[in-house]
Amino acid sequence: MTKIPLRRFTARVLPIDEHDRVLLLHGLDPAQPERRFWFTIGGAREDGETLQEAAARELYEEVGVQARAEEFTGPHAEALVEFEWGDYAFTQDQAFFAIRLGGQAKVSFEHMEQIEKDTTLGHRWWSAEELEATDETVFPEDLAVILRKITAVE
Repeated sequence: MTKIPLRRFTARVLPIDEHDRVLLLHGLDPAQPERRFWFTIGGAREDGETLQEAAARELYEEVGVQARAEEFTGPHAEALVEFEWGDYAFTQDQAFFAIRLGGQAKVSFEHMEQIEKDTTLGHRWWSAEELEATDETVFPEDLAVILRKITAVE
């Protein structure tokens, strides 16, 4: 099956708690439901948005946490990636922005689009050490390095 090509610019959000752990989502590819992985919150910038505004919107839509664009730091890393998900073949420029969240941040999936609800299995806070030690698939693969870079300067 031919995938639909999609080019997009995305803000990836790295919520970091008081223990220097990053919040990740656990999900699957609807075209390959057996393919499970951990990934960062975030998505495509909409018309007229800055990447920080997209980060704030995505943080709310995907985990129910409200923040202002100016609360995000970064970008702490940038990458061009290509991947397939569902019916799409993505070419994605992504920039990673961090935000500190207190221990009282309550995660909620109620504002997600239906496809996100259908393909998101859960969430978890990860330390850099846990990211380095896991055998599970995590995107981006160098997330532990990015997390250490952010927490070393804050």
